[in-house]
Amino acid sequence: MPETPESRFPDSEDVSPPPDPTVRGRHKIYVGAAAGVGKTFRALQEIRELQAEGRDAVIGVLETHGRQDTERAAEGLRVFPRRITEFKGAQLSEMDLEGLLAARPEVVLVDELAHGNAPGSRNPKRYQDVQGLLSAGIHVISTVNIQHIESLNDLVARLTGVRVRERVPDAVISEADEVILVDVTPQVLQERLRAGKIYAPDKVEQALKNFFTEENLAALRELALRQVAEAVEVEPQDKLSIKDRILVAVTTSPSSGRLIRRGGRIAKRLGGDLQVVYVETHRPSREEARVLEGFRAITEALGGEFRLLKNAGGVGRTLVNYSREYGPTQLILGESRRSRWQELLRGSIIHQVLRGTRNVDVYIIAEEQD
Repeated sequence: MPETPESRFPDSEDVSPPPDPTVRGRHKIYVGAAAGVGKTFRALQEIRELQAEGRDAVIGVLETHGRQDTERAAEGLRVFPRRITEFKGAQLSEMDLEGLLAARPEVVLVDELAHGNAPGSRNPKRYQDVQGLLSAGIHVISTVNIQHIESLNDLVARLTGVRVRERVPDAVISEADEVILVDVTPQVLQERLRAGKIYAPDKVEQALKNFFTEENLAALRELALRQVAEAVEVEPQDKLSIKDRILVAVTTSPSSGRLIRRGGRIAKRLGGDLQVVYVETHRPSREEARVLEGFRAITEALGGEFRLLKNAGGVGRTLVNYSREYGPTQLILGESRRSRWQELLRGSIIHQVLRGTRNVDVYIIAEEQD
């Protein structure tokens, strides 16, 4: 949804300060394909306009990264003091969630939604702080880059060669009241990069050769356009159709995380349910348990359910029996890691599932390391 002058948020007639804690705040997100498109600049511009109208709008947290244009855009705006914490001898500053909840401003700007908070913070992630503000009836204007959205993580990594570690659950985007795409062409973004408006001069050439290639930026731009289009898409009117169920089977290999994200994208596109299962063939080691807990977190972030299945006659048979009970419309499996000889001796799990399931689309995803 390209930005228009009419997309100002929140409208004065919608807001009756001070915030009402019984009414959830409204959330507006500025989304961009990459750093430097102007998301934060647009958000700051909106805060300035709200303050000029006499509204109680403040900057909750702003990450300028030394960019002079961003710093100038913030000059003269009311900034809520950050909370300072110490960690391993270093002083770290984060958004003061407790202070904002006590002060109860009408609108808060929260930059870089995917940011991970410093140890000791109330929430591990900044988007969780935003949820706290919204629950208190405070309106939020935030920013995020497309590569930080959970279900797009694998796709972005394949397109750009860069694996983003800080992620935002898709539900945060889909539940927002407004999602605004801030869009510029790859050529304009490269010009801004060369002019030193995004990174320091000594990092420009490396960025142009890696993440900020014209091909990467064009691909990210297309992803951003699709993501925003999906976020504002009208719900289908036919509620009587059978809802899709996407079932993903994982192992304790870290690379199984990409299967979950693939399933999450399919579930989101089809408006279906996501369920992820692991068949317990042995007591997991400490490292395997950690991996499984990570998979549970990813699944829940994508709005799905994670389940552990008791082994009943082998992994293949267990998956077939559970599929008959659950009734998925799509089943996602990872490429077998067994050798040909092992498959001859013990059988192929994939073949067992293919033979044992009916009326299910089965996807076999090639092995790839995270």
